[in-house]
Amino acid sequence: MYMYLPIALTSVNYLLVIALGLSVGLLSGLFGVGGGFLMTPLLMMIGIPPTIAAATDANQIVAASSSGMFTHWRLGNVDYKMGIYLLIGGFMGGAAGVQVIKLLSATGGADFLIKMTYVVMLGLVGSFMFVESLVAMKKSKSGKPTASAAATKKGGIMSLLPLQTYFEKSGVTFSGLVPFGLGVFVGILAAIMGVGGGFLMVPIMIYMLRMPMHVVVGTSLFQILFTCIEVTFLQAYYNRTVDFILALLLLIGSVFGAQIGAMLGKKLHGEQLKILLSIIVLAVTVKLVFDLVLQPANLLSYAGGH
Repeated sequence: MYMYLPIALTSVNYLLVIALGLSVGLLSGLFGVGGGFLMTPLLMMIGIPPTIAAATDANQIVAASSSGMFTHWRLGNVDYKMGIYLLIGGFMGGAAGVQVIKLLSATGGADFLIKMTYVVMLGLVGSFMFVESLVAMKKSKSGKPTASAAATKKGGIMSLLPLQTYFEKSGVTFSGLVPFGLGVFVGILAAIMGVGGGFLMVPIMIYMLRMPMHVVVGTSLFQILFTCIEVTFLQAYYNRTVDFILALLLLIGSVFGAQIGAMLGKKLHGEQLKILLSIIVLAVTVKLVFDLVLQPANLLSYAGGH
């Protein structure tokens, strides 16, 4: 039941690890998120060092997102023009993030900073998605018209940016610099935190870029897949923090989970998917807050304090 991990230098229950991969793969296919925002904390909870958990999780996300993206590709849910802009930015951000991780590892407060960043970002994104989804569901029940996904306003700051581009698949028009910048940010997150970035990218693509939900999921997985391939290679080459045995166990579960999630996603409405994702994001936020609050007490008890 237990297997030794040579890079992580610890033994784990391989059935538990496969089950974690299955659950995160399910999230990937269902919501278009890589699942790293959930997997990295879970791996640390079972004894995997944070740096190994983050780097290996990026590898696992490759499997989960590739399986889910293949399914959405067959369904015609990928905006390739949008994906290319995201991917170029993701490659640049991922390369920069791998170098930044060395600097973060040298600072004593890096773990606390990363956890606080998780809490702030997940808390804001989850709360916004939850409230907005409830409002949209109430409007649909009352018969009031809701904003169309393709009805992007042409005013505002985004209309003043250069490289205005029409994305046919999504039915929206805005500057190509927007998805490029979003890709850079997500690439940095993938390298430093071991996340695909879908938990941030999906809400932004839905609410700021006004893309249709089904296209958002497929396009998000497209960008996540190739960005995490790059990050996994660079982490293994420069930092030696990718445990491939752990990644293989996660891969086994995530491939099947992503297929199941993609099939379930076809049976749920967009607003239902959004509110489910918001609940999961908020649950992870609460868990991280508890970890931050309880950790000092635990350290005192280890040291014999009161």
